[in-house]
Amino acid sequence: MSEEPLKFKEKFLFSISAIPDQLTYQIFQFLVFTFYFTVVRLPLILVTTGYIIWGIWNSINDPLVGALSEKTKYKKKWGKRRFYIIISIIPLSLLMIFLFFVPFNTSEKLAEFAYFMIIIILFEFIYSMFNVNMNAVFPDQFPTPKKRASVQIFRNVTFVIALILGSLLPGLIISDFVPDNEAVIPNIKSEYLTMGIVVGIITLLAAIPFAASGIKEKKETNIEFQKRPSIFESFKFTLSNKNFLKFTLANTMVWYCTTILPLLMPIYVEHVINASNGALLTSLSLMSTFLVASISLPIHRKIGSKIGVRNGMILSLGLLIIILVPYFLIGESFSIVFMIITACVGFPIGGTMYYIDLLHSDIIDEDALKFGVRRGGSFYGVMLFIQRSAVILVVITTSLMFGTIGWEQEYNPVPEDPELVIWGLKSLMVIFPAIALSIAILLLKSYDLHGEKLRKISEEMAQINKEGIK
Repeated sequence: MSEEPLKFKEKFLFSISAIPDQLTYQIFQFLVFTFYFTVVRLPLILVTTGYIIWGIWNSINDPLVGALSEKTKYKKKWGKRRFYIIISIIPLSLLMIFLFFVPFNTSEKLAEFAYFMIIIILFEFIYSMFNVNMNAVFPDQFPTPKKRASVQIFRNVTFVIALILGSLLPGLIISDFVPDNEAVIPNIKSEYLTMGIVVGIITLLAAIPFAASGIKEKKETNIEFQKRPSIFESFKFTLSNKNFLKFTLANTMVWYCTTILPLLMPIYVEHVINASNGALLTSLSLMSTFLVASISLPIHRKIGSKIGVRNGMILSLGLLIIILVPYFLIGESFSIVFMIITACVGFPIGGTMYYIDLLHSDIIDEDALKFGVRRGGSFYGVMLFIQRSAVILVVITTSLMFGTIGWEQEYNPVPEDPELVIWGLKSLMVIFPAIALSIAILLLKSYDLHGEKLRKISEEMAQINKEGIK
């Protein structure tokens, strides 16, 4: 008997969750480092220290949020995961404003550093509450590969819309991401704040219909709840899954690449391309990346169905390495070429967007067959714990390179050795991401949840879904 197709409304209302999810984190990745380093003028050592502390906090935060979600009993009115999604919406929207509202301007920068620490830790906690539970709902609400693939296309389209908004809005509102002199800083600060307010409003408006009508959780009985392992056992079982660890480490390397590129792009454009309209060029270039990514999704779906999801992911990562190389070869007055390269990056990025959630859902299915219960929250929590280390690696890499090129104290818009700065920025945009992506490919080559093994698991899950596994 064939599956009943999902209605457009159900796919749309669930998929709209990608807007608050990705818009907020895109803005965080894209501009928080640039804002606090070049506008607030936090010394490099304080920015680096802040991100490292934030990363340590994540090592506790993400797994606990996931495990807490797993051990929360289903309630008729609030559901299980839906409760955490609902209570996170307003704080997440407000934090998009407070990220760019720094009520201090001291010479020592200690007050600014304290504010920076508090805000990014609060942001990560609230974001994880929304993100972990949203992603844990996905394989439960759409239990078959066919339904997941159908919804995943919608998710990826709204995902791309969110990324386009996160790239385009800042360039339309902020005149220059990186101030070239002290006099323009007050005006740029107010523009960053305006951008944060706009993003906060969009986040709120998109999250409400998702939380209100987009989540359809299956009721969990007391017997099924008792099957769930304790928080400690959940961590232990999750970390003992070899395919999960290989996938998560590979995904961490992908995150390293997709984090460092937008994080450094405003500074790269300022010093390597030396464009007069750097903010708009950066925004339009990133927007083109995500437009191409969106257009490429049906192509990646066909590639995945032809050669398998794992192999499709490997192909995308190899192609991304090749496309990054021209960033090392271009220089001043190459604005058009820069935009073309950045647009081309969108094709393999579209592949990673399409394949990652499908790979992870396969792992959750394999685990569900073993334990008789879905543990999506635990898997997403631990995955985020490991994945967030990519940001620490990015900041450490960037800090070491910035220290080498003359920015060890603080950002200097007029460096003493411009050629050294250009070389350092090119290395950060090409060499280090290429190394990370190569590691990801090697890890995925040893990931064995594909081919005949995956087909058998899918068949078993299809049979169990008829009996109502939760």
